[in-house]
Amino acid sequence: MTTGSLLDRYEEYRTRRFLKNEEITGGWMPNWRTRRRRRILAVAVVALIALMFAVAIASYFTMAAAIVWLPAALIFLPAWTCLQIVSGRQSDAPRHALDEREIAERNSARSIGLSVAQALLLIPIFTLLFGASIDSLDHQALAYSMGGLALASILFSGCLPAVLLAWTRPDDDPEDLL
Repeated sequence: MTTGSLLDRYEEYRTRRFLKNEEITGGWMPNWRTRRRRRILAVAVVALIALMFAVAIASYFTMAAAIVWLPAALIFLPAWTCLQIVSGRQSDAPRHALDEREIAERNSARSIGLSVAQALLLIPIFTLLFGASIDSLDHQALAYSMGGLALASILFSGCLPAVLLAWTRPDDDPEDLL
């Protein structure tokens, strides 16, 4: 029988799975693992999420704007995946797979992401709360638009730790690659 709590065993499982996946993807996209290229991917991810914010707002005025969401999401997914690969998935790595400095950086980035989520989600919440009492608004369009804004907010705040870490992390030491 194994010892340790359920959470400890799950953390050990996550660490094993993370290290196995890191072993598989560690050599992928070697030319994109520089700070300059990671920043290009980070800007692409943020730009696509900004487009999703714009589509959410525009969808209040015309539902035809919502069609843009699908191509934006289809481009976002590979951009986000590539950013995660080239940054080593440090933003969601288990603590046993990181050193103390990496844990501090990860926790700081996650804290910023949580703060951004809390602030951004207040916008659709209060818009829906107060918009419900205004008869001149199109309530169905408002609900759809604010749902899209909430989704874009969650995506942005969820991606923000990885974007911040990819942006700030220095290039790997060439001697470490030998």
